[in-house]
Amino acid sequence: MSNDGDGDGREEGRSGGSHPIMRVAVYSLLINVALFTIKLFLSTVSGSLALKADALHSLVDVFDSAALILGLSISERKSKSFPYGLYKVENVFSIFIALMIFLSAFEIARHAVAVETAPVYDDWIIFAVAALIPVPLLFGLYEVRAGEAANSPGLVADGTQFKADALTESLVLFALIGQRFGLPLDRAAALLIAFFVVRGGWEILKSGMRVLLDASVDPATLEGIRETILADPTVTSVKAVTARNSGRYIFVEAEVAFRIRDLRRAHQRSVVIEGEIRKKFPYVARVLIHYEPEKKIRLRYAIPLAGPAGEVSGHFGEAPYFALVDIDLRQRAMVRQEVVANPHLDLTKGRGLKVAGFLLGYKPDAVVTREDLTGKGPGYVFAEAGVETVQTDADRLETVVDRTLKGWGDPERG
Repeated sequence: MSNDGDGDGREEGRSGGSHPIMRVAVYSLLINVALFTIKLFLSTVSGSLALKADALHSLVDVFDSAALILGLSISERKSKSFPYGLYKVENVFSIFIALMIFLSAFEIARHAVAVETAPVYDDWIIFAVAALIPVPLLFGLYEVRAGEAANSPGLVADGTQFKADALTESLVLFALIGQRFGLPLDRAAALLIAFFVVRGGWEILKSGMRVLLDASVDPATLEGIRETILADPTVTSVKAVTARNSGRYIFVEAEVAFRIRDLRRAHQRSVVIEGEIRKKFPYVARVLIHYEPEKKIRLRYAIPLAGPAGEVSGHFGEAPYFALVDIDLRQRAMVRQEVVANPHLDLTKGRGLKVAGFLLGYKPDAVVTREDLTGKGPGYVFAEAGVETVQTDADRLETVVDRTLKGWGDPERG
């Protein structure tokens, strides 16, 4: 039994939501073209090997930005051959970006080793390079933030590359200043630029390959999804939960045990759970829940108490305490008992509903009360969660437990 959230209602949102992402990618292309043009001019005028290496790096960035735009455009498309979408195309292009970065580093290193230069330039070139440094740094920070907000690996990769550009331009600046004072730093700066470029490319390549190989999402996200499922009062256990990235979206699959046995209601609850997951993790594209009724070996009863000594309260919402009693169906014996205080005792309105929600957090299988909850708010809350409500005339907790143990028919009921 399973529920597969098709996410049809989210497809329009994705298409609409891709426009801001594409706009940032276009900004990236325009900035890289401008940086390459300026650096090429400065390197030609000065003869600096470090500037020429940085200009070559910016040229590769131009191709990277163009590839990013193409990847974002293709990743939104679907076809019969690709029913899950082409979201991973974005990761493919991020890997392409990484490979181009490696090529850029190789060319930078090759020029640093093989080319002989003697930079000659005026001081204005130093000031021009210094003025360029904030441009990739500020845009890189903006693009990474936009990419993380949109869960876009392509934008994050491109923004990371922009921030690395700011570092390489700083190295160029120091090399030019050193040359100005007679220190031969031009070649060393070019080689150091190549090293930082390779390191940044490796991180991008590693991230993209993890997604293409269907590695799990990060542990914090996976645990958050598990906790969201367990928070539903009808869920008794989560047997397994897996999630993987596909481009900037997440696909989730979970095996869940419900206390409710009706398949229609189980499907309804799985849809509610899917909505809660998407609310907390907006870039979940698909949720597949395999559900089955829980085979009970223990039952948990919640009983309102007038005091911690065990006197059963005549009112549900006004009870200052609640006893939580776990009974083993095979041993036909009580195995655990806990008394918890009512945190909503001071409320004047909506107290019963608040108390019912509070008790659902302890996942009881049945609530035993002297008050008839039929037709009342708490009764509806418990019925919706698959929790049985039982009315009793017993005035002591021990009596309720004793009657419960003696009143069973089939010990495997649940």
